Amino acid sequence: MILPIRVLVLEDHAFVRAVAVKTLQQMGCEEVFQASDGAQALALLQTVGAVDIALCDLCMDGMDGLEFFQRAGRSGLVGSIIISSSLSADVRRAVRQIVSLSGLRLLGDVGKPLYAQALGLLLEKHLAGPRDDVIALPVPEPASESEVRSALREGQLQPFYQPKFNLLTGEVCGVEVLARWLHPFRGILSPAVFMPVLERFGLLDELLFTQMDQVLTLLRPMREQGSTLNVAFNLHAMQLANPELVSTIRGILALHDTPGSCLTFELTESGLLEAPATSLESLVRLRMMGSRLSIDDFGAGFSSLQRLCQLPFNEIKLDGEFVRTLDDEPRCRAVIGSTLALGEALGMSVVIEGIETEAQRQQLLALNCRQGQGYLFARPMSGPDLLRWLQMSSVPQKKS
Repeated sequence: MILPIRVLVLEDHAFVRAVAVKTLQQMGCEEVFQASDGAQALALLQTVGAVDIALCDLCMDGMDGLEFFQRAGRSGLVGSIIISSSLSADVRRAVRQIVSLSGLRLLGDVGKPLYAQALGLLLEKHLAGPRDDVIALPVPEPASESEVRSALREGQLQPFYQPKFNLLTGEVCGVEVLARWLHPFRGILSPAVFMPVLERFGLLDELLFTQMDQVLTLLRPMREQGSTLNVAFNLHAMQLANPELVSTIRGILALHDTPGSCLTFELTESGLLEAPATSLESLVRLRMMGSRLSIDDFGAGFSSLQRLCQLPFNEIKLDGEFVRTLDDEPRCRAVIGSTLALGEALGMSVVIEGIETEAQRQQLLALNCRQGQGYLFARPMSGPDLLRWLQMSSVPQKKS
C-alpha cells in the first residue's frame, strides 16, 4: 500500500539516515528524500517542493535542527516535524516548544534508535488529520473608552461564575467571579475586549465595586438560608495602591451584612514582584478583615519564592498549563507535586486550574491534590444560571 506522504529525512550519520529512509519506504511512503544537514535540506526542498513530514535529527555538523526549524517554518515547505535525536529527554522537551514557536506542527518524538512501530503510529496520526491542532482565533479588537464607560454605566458588564470543587468529595468550595460584556448587539464579549481599556483608564476599581454589589445581592438569599459560598474576585496589583480600596470593600460588605471571610481576592503573581509599601498594607488589611488572598496563575510568570514568603497570601492557584500537559510532560507532574508540598509547608491551600478530564482529576488525586477548577466540573455561567445549577445539581454545597 502506498501512503500519500512525502517525507524528508534530515540526519548527518549516513548509516542511520539510510535505515530511516529504508524504513519509511517499506512502510509505503510515496516519496522519501534525504539530507545530511539543514542547509542541504532547504536547498533540496527548493528543488523537490514541499514535504508533508520532516524526520529530523538535532545535532549536525552543518546547519543544526534548530536553525532548520526556524527557516523551514518561514519557507512554508514543511508540514510537520518528527524529532529523532539521542539528546536527553529534557532537552528534547524544550525543542518541542521551539518547533511550535517556528510555526511548524510537531507530530511527535521517536528518539533514537529509530523504531518502526513508533514511527508508524506517527504516520497514522498524520493521515488521521490535525485533530489535536489548536485553531488560532482572531484577537478581538479592544473597545473604545467611551464604549466601555457606557457599558459600565448601563450595567452591561456582568459577573459570570465558575465554581471551585473539592476533587475528592465533589463539594463546591466557592466560585470565581469573571467579567463578561453582555453587548446588546454583539452578544457576550470576552474580557479581551474591555479589560485593557479598564486598566488603561483606571476603571478597574469601579468594575470591582459594581461586581461586588451585584454578586452579594445575588447570593444574599442563599446566605439567609444558612449556606455559605466563598466568592473570589480578581484584583490587579495596581489596584492595591488605592488607599481607599479596603475601606470601600469593607463598606460594601457592611451594606450587604456579609463578613470578609466570605471573600477571596485573586492576584496574578506578575504584578506582585515589586509590591510597594502601600500595596503591602492593602494586602494585610484584606487579611485582617478575614478575606483570603490567592496568587492566581502561579507558575505562569517568573515566580518569586521570596515574595511568596513575604506577602500574606494563603492560597496558590496553579496555572492550568501544567494540567494540560500532565500526560506528556513528566516534569509537570513534578511541578504540581512540588507546589502541593510547598503549599502544605507554608500553610497555604492549593487550587489546580484547567481540569478538563476525569483522567486528570484522578491523576491529581493521586498527587494528593484536593481543590480544583475547570470545564470538567462547570463552565463560567451567569448569576441566574448559577442559582439554578446549584439547586438542580447533585453536587453538595458547603453549609455554614
